[in-house]
Amino acid sequence: MNRKGIQAVASRELASYFTSPIAYIVITVFLLFTGFMFFKDFFYFNQAEMRNLFQSLPLMFTFFVPAVTMRLFSEEKQTGTIEMLLTMPLTVSEIVIGKYIAACVFIGAMLAPTLVYLFTVLLVGSPDMGPVAGGYLGALFLGSAMAGIGMITSALTRNQIVAFITAWAAGFFLWMINKITVFLPGVLSFLEQAGTDYHFQNISRGLIDTRDIIYFVSVAVISILLTVKILEERG
Repeated sequence: MNRKGIQAVASRELASYFTSPIAYIVITVFLLFTGFMFFKDFFYFNQAEMRNLFQSLPLMFTFFVPAVTMRLFSEEKQTGTIEMLLTMPLTVSEIVIGKYIAACVFIGAMLAPTLVYLFTVLLVGSPDMGPVAGGYLGALFLGSAMAGIGMITSALTRNQIVAFITAWAAGFFLWMINKITVFLPGVLSFLEQAGTDYHFQNISRGLIDTRDIIYFVSVAVISILLTVKILEERG
């Protein structure tokens, strides 16, 4: 595995993110939504906590992460640069991993400004830092898994809007799974464990279970492998 090649692809992708106005629009709108969820409790209910913000984060990610990933390969195909990229002295796996890392770093950068809310809570209250740390850790795992799903849809089409809608639909379905299982017979209750929200909420409560971590890591790894397979077959 060529680490320098992966770093070069990741750096190139990150640079293209931050030279595009779409990146700043996505971050700004994301902060508006998260700010509303936080300050709604802070001002209206006089609660200095981040619980409701973390509870709403998985649903918000179903929209914002696809907006980050939709361009990863779709734009390359649309502009014709995918051929040049695939002829570089890099394997398809290295290209995919580089782009995936860039997407994950961008998601981390999107989350970073929300630490202002944590500082606000620390100034006026004494929050339980276990769930807060769990919430941010869970958000990173959730974002990385959803980035993988978005990467697959971006590799399947040259149309960024199609890639966005498909990734949103997949993410929304995975978010809905543990809501749907409430209406299913008890024998099928195990299906809730296939949902992203189920595993995220476990971690966000400060309960670090290896099963939840394995779930998110597995989604990410499978997504990378599928993306590599798609690109090798379709180019």
